[in-house]
Amino acid sequence: MSGIIQYKNTERTMAWQVISLSVFFFCEIACGQIQYSILEEMKQGSIIGNAAKDLGLDTTNLEIRRLQVTSQNKNNYFNISRENGNVYVIDRIDREAICERKEICLLNLELLVENPVMVFHIKIEIIDVNDNYPLFSKELFNIAMSESASLGTHFVLENARDADLGSNSIQSYSLSSNQHFKLGEQITTQGIKYPELVLEKALDREKQSIYDLVLTASDGGEPIKTGTTLIKVVVQDVNDNFPVFNQDTYRISLNESVPIGFLVHHLNATDKDEGSNAEITYSFSHIPEKARNTFSIDSLTGELKISGALDYEVFQNYDITVEAKDGGGLVTRCTILIEIVDINDNAPKIVIKSLFSPILEDSSPGTLVALINVNDLDSGNNGEVTCHIPETLPFKLISSSNNYYKLITASFIDRETTSMYNVTIIAEDEGSPSLSTKKNIKLLLSDINDNRPTFQKTSYIEYIPENNTPGSSICSVQASDFDDGENAQVQYSLLNMNINNIPISSYVSINLESGVVYSQRTFDFEQLREFQFHVMAKDRGSPPLSSNVTVRICIIDKNDNAPKILYPTQDSEGTTIFEFIPHSSDKGYLVTKVIAVDADSGHNAWLSFNFLDVPDSSLFIIGQHTGEIRTGRNLQEIDSLRQKVVVMVRDNGVPSLSATVTLNLIIAENFQHATPEIVKKPRGPDTSSNVTFYLVISIALISLLFIMTVIVTVIAKCKKSNTPSAFEALDKPWYPQLSLKYPSQFSDGSLPFPYSYDVCVTLDSRQNEIAYLKPIQNVPTDNLIDTEDSVPENDSAQTSVPSESLKQVKCITLLIDLKSKVVFFFHC
Repeated sequence: MSGIIQYKNTERTMAWQVISLSVFFFCEIACGQIQYSILEEMKQGSIIGNAAKDLGLDTTNLEIRRLQVTSQNKNNYFNISRENGNVYVIDRIDREAICERKEICLLNLELLVENPVMVFHIKIEIIDVNDNYPLFSKELFNIAMSESASLGTHFVLENARDADLGSNSIQSYSLSSNQHFKLGEQITTQGIKYPELVLEKALDREKQSIYDLVLTASDGGEPIKTGTTLIKVVVQDVNDNFPVFNQDTYRISLNESVPIGFLVHHLNATDKDEGSNAEITYSFSHIPEKARNTFSIDSLTGELKISGALDYEVFQNYDITVEAKDGGGLVTRCTILIEIVDINDNAPKIVIKSLFSPILEDSSPGTLVALINVNDLDSGNNGEVTCHIPETLPFKLISSSNNYYKLITASFIDRETTSMYNVTIIAEDEGSPSLSTKKNIKLLLSDINDNRPTFQKTSYIEYIPENNTPGSSICSVQASDFDDGENAQVQYSLLNMNINNIPISSYVSINLESGVVYSQRTFDFEQLREFQFHVMAKDRGSPPLSSNVTVRICIIDKNDNAPKILYPTQDSEGTTIFEFIPHSSDKGYLVTKVIAVDADSGHNAWLSFNFLDVPDSSLFIIGQHTGEIRTGRNLQEIDSLRQKVVVMVRDNGVPSLSATVTLNLIIAENFQHATPEIVKKPRGPDTSSNVTFYLVISIALISLLFIMTVIVTVIAKCKKSNTPSAFEALDKPWYPQLSLKYPSQFSDGSLPFPYSYDVCVTLDSRQNEIAYLKPIQNVPTDNLIDTEDSVPENDSAQTSVPSESLKQVKCITLLIDLKSKVVFFFHC
């Protein structure tokens, strides 16, 4: 498709001038490539075409797809609008500066869009306009002409140069009117026109020695542009031979790597004249501005040398005119055409056109990471470039088109394994030797929530002492998350559960952020020895991930419970039952046994027994660990019949806690003999007290009631069997030696009273201290006498006393009533 767009602008009504701007437009769509033709020197902002429509792109999403124009040239002359897709001019376009003397001037643009990535190629042909004037290399040319010059002598003049091409370049020359000269024309083998000054009329130096002529060069543009120079003709004496070069045109090829001072060519012109007319000097008649600092010539020897660095990528060709002038002023010119040969002196350039960083760590293989353009300013094989990644990384390069590469993921990537990659891309050309360039791309991976919080331990066990302060920290749980950002921020919470039907939140609490666990109450080892709960660590990702851990809290016992004495029992005034000791007891006789327990555990519950107060330290001894009180020697007549002993029970805690019990020991053969001592008022300053009197009376009445009850019971039993009477049983010299163990099921560490126990004990603690212990429920308090004949058979079957020792065991029923301060023993 082609067309001509003309813009006409009519100005004021007077002296209308019409200015027309022609823009040649050529668009060809083939494989994503279009071509426009425009005039040079277009104004900035001028639209040259709508590339989006010409390429079939949707103009509504150009901004989202990040439409952009790139160029391989050093200067970028065009841009594209993301609003409508128009390609417009952003810089001055000078065809002569861009393409020099090339007949076809093309600029290659690349149109890049993303999402998805597409690359289109645009070629813009720059059409020449007549924007340059013809220029002569000098404003004044001096010509020495012999007065003997014959008519028709030709003097080759300097040609003008016009940077424009075609009809816009120089078309004709004209010479100011004069009587002696006319303008001729000479065309070289290269097709270059040189004006000639032709002598039409003989010269007479005596009449006129100098002629000033104006030479005008005109181009064929519209309007026509001209350039002038002054030609000064000096008439001299005869010098009729011109210097002669051996060639009109010299073609030279130079490697761009030649050093400064390199001899390009040794020019040699000859002149058949003699003397000063044969002395030749060399100079540049015409040299491009770009070559003035690159080449130099020796005026005497004619040596053309390199005076500045050559660069094929800047200038590939030079057109130089050298003139040889003899001493008589005659000049001959030659043309030197220098072609620069490319060498591999430019390493490839790597340009990141698009970079998508950071990359999601769950990106699938084949995800586009970066779009890379590789360019080498060299030509031929020196400009052929290949790219690769030298390391083994989860990325790879695939070739796209026109030196474009895509960097894509080659496999799955994990940020927790590697959070950042330094991808090194190496571009190598095919020159000899090969040149290469490295480009490092830093790729960051963005995190997704794909890791659960992990606790430092699989389970936690913490030991804390009892009687702790509520609100104090008891332990800390820590979980870490390999993710990043919010995905790695962990919050802690307790999972709902109950301990003894009480929510776990009543026992402990946890800090949401730090994971520190705090107690909500004071713990008592005797009530709760250990408990466990579950802590959940949850991250803040979306969706959140969590993990649980079990925390076990063990309570450490402290010595906060004093020993409790179970036997002998005491009333509120510290009075205990009476223990009987037969007069015939030998040394080592087991009098009684103090039974105590400690609610603590471990060392804190190790008990030791010691006398705190004893009338005669030789009469009684006590087992430090058993609590057994035995006679330390044989009883004597002089010993008091009533002994009062105070026993202290101490635990092994720090600090140690203790309890005391006072024992009343009576030396008597039976209960009747012991009664006077029981009712005997102790000596002391309060023997006349009324309280003691009333106490003795009460004991006597209770004893009488007890005897009567026993008699009635014995009579009733004798009718059924021949078992000994109650009085016979009481007359026998036996005394119960009790050894009890504190049952663990009693929560308060005390025995409720009144309470009935069937106890089987041996007379010797070394033979099975406790045979059987069984509570008898619902014992009436109004009748404290057990009328049952014996314990049930199934109860006796549970005794741990060996059968061969049963003859040494006495079974008794012990009934205790602290209110009446009376202890009764009944034979089974």
